[in-house]
Amino acid sequence: MDIIFNNYLNLSSISFKGEMAALSAACLWAVASVIYGRLGERIPPLQLNLMKGIVAIAFLLLTILISGDIFPSIPPVPLCLILLSGFIGVCLGDTAFLAAINFIGARRVLVIGTLAPPITAVLAQVFLQEKLNLNAWCGILLTILGVAWVVTERVPNSSESPSTHLWQGICFSLLAAIANATGGVLSRAALANTSISPLWAALLRLMAAVFFLLIWVFYRKQHTRPIQLKVLPSRVILAAIFAAFSGTYLGIWLQQTAIKFTVAGIAFTLLQTSPLFVIPIAIWMGEKVSVRAIAGVLVAIVGIGLLFYLR
Repeated sequence: MDIIFNNYLNLSSISFKGEMAALSAACLWAVASVIYGRLGERIPPLQLNLMKGIVAIAFLLLTILISGDIFPSIPPVPLCLILLSGFIGVCLGDTAFLAAINFIGARRVLVIGTLAPPITAVLAQVFLQEKLNLNAWCGILLTILGVAWVVTERVPNSSESPSTHLWQGICFSLLAAIANATGGVLSRAALANTSISPLWAALLRLMAAVFFLLIWVFYRKQHTRPIQLKVLPSRVILAAIFAAFSGTYLGIWLQQTAIKFTVAGIAFTLLQTSPLFVIPIAIWMGEKVSVRAIAGVLVAIVGIGLLFYLR
């Protein structure tokens, strides 16, 4: 009885703050992705990427003003790591992700994107000495297989792009996965053993990404045809603000919280579960969901359960 009671105390003392933050971020990204899918028909990808970044920065600044944590003490090395993480993970990663979708479609990109968690785990093990046991690797594998099973399902009347640019799409998808993994490990290195708050990490990461995106826009304006800004209806603007609030402001804040409070491999595995949360949204919107998709969700849930239980 004493052994059982002591084990119960040990389990109850474990904090799953990072894991819960990762799942919450994945859920919010699922909601935002549905909205961004509709907005993409009206707003060009670069303009939409800038818009959501700027809106999220405004919300983060407001939150910081309310919290009173205005001038935190951030050492130079972690600061550089966070800024570099924003450039690689958000600027390069998101840009490559959007380019890949244009070439081979969202579902194929999501399948290749499931490589991000194991890449993250390997990088974290090599550079941060964050070792995972065999049970954790089994949980990661089950979760990735479940997500891949969901996103590889053929959809009737799918409007995904044909594979005429298959290799370009694969290369951009791999670049996005590697950039996201690298950005995550850099954030983990900056946050793991410092007092930097996830809120400030999210703000600095987004500011670095938006800064380099603005440079890109300026470069395009100087060397190619200028981007034409369109006057958008108010409902489209409100939808974009809501998506930026939920998917970028809250999503990246929760992402940085997950990276700070749990090891990088597990954090990125749980962050990669957004397609699972799309299933109930699709059912709510009246779409037909197959038995295969539901089975994939169940497999992923088993993997997620292992990541929690075997922590």
